[in-house]
Amino acid sequence: MCQVLMLVSCRRLLTALLQAQKWPFQPSRNMRLVQFQAPHLMGPHLGLESGNGGGVINLNAFDPTLPKTMMEFLEQGEATLSVARRALAAQLPVLPRSEVTFLAPVTRPDKVVCVGMNYVDHCKEQNVPVPKEPIIFSKFASSIVGPYDEVILPPLSQEVDWEVELAVIIGRKGKHIKATDAMAHVAGFTVAHDVSARDWQMRRNGKQWLLGKTFDTFCPLGPALVTKDSIADPHNLKICCRVNGEVVQSSNTNQMVFKTEELIAWVSQFVTLYPGDVILTGTPPGVGVFRKPPVFLKKGDEVQCEIEELGIIINKVA
Repeated sequence: MCQVLMLVSCRRLLTALLQAQKWPFQPSRNMRLVQFQAPHLMGPHLGLESGNGGGVINLNAFDPTLPKTMMEFLEQGEATLSVARRALAAQLPVLPRSEVTFLAPVTRPDKVVCVGMNYVDHCKEQNVPVPKEPIIFSKFASSIVGPYDEVILPPLSQEVDWEVELAVIIGRKGKHIKATDAMAHVAGFTVAHDVSARDWQMRRNGKQWLLGKTFDTFCPLGPALVTKDSIADPHNLKICCRVNGEVVQSSNTNQMVFKTEELIAWVSQFVTLYPGDVILTGTPPGVGVFRKPPVFLKKGDEVQCEIEELGIIINKVA
């Protein structure tokens, strides 16, 4: 037990040093990039959410040469970001929120990387030791849906559960990335709901987690990609989940065992990270499966996942 506590303390010291070196960002005017659709527009468009919960500025109307998908936007790097900054500074028309449909800020990424048992308080909830190295699994990109889309209960599962998570969006390609360089590869952050079929995660499929995590609609994301320079500190944000208005998860991202820098360094040892890749960084305590008795989602439930500074996603269960 002493060794585990020493390990956690050393890891937190390392993270604090990394933060001091690589998180010099002072929050700029809030840049909240979104993908959206509107009845008068053809296909998806890129926009800026005008503040948390505000309307949308159409970036493609501001500059028709901009790509219309976030993947292409991120692949073009600083050139497209500079256009978005100009648009943010200009006094542009705002489409009312009621007139647009928000899509996931990133769709069809190369990969969705997930991290298990990455909150100290979530480990305590399960009465398991804090991991000594990140526990990595994945979801298929086909599980991604928008921030206000329905979560569909699959007929194959009777134990669908909630998990609010901080998601990292990669902005620059990299392999074997050092922790001290990791933030240079991050575009920003968003809210994720890591919907989980516990029967398939814990008892079926040889106890491999993939199938239980990757049913269609099991990865709502959004509402916006909030750029890293718009956030004071991604590792000190209140994070919570409500089911039918009742708070079921409430914690802070400072409880994460492995912070963003360490996760990027670890994962990039194994795979190349590409612009648009999503990293779900783990969930705090309060999930349904560990309640006594266990509680699972049912048709008609409403799940709200919220992270301070990033926003809220709301998904009805159908």
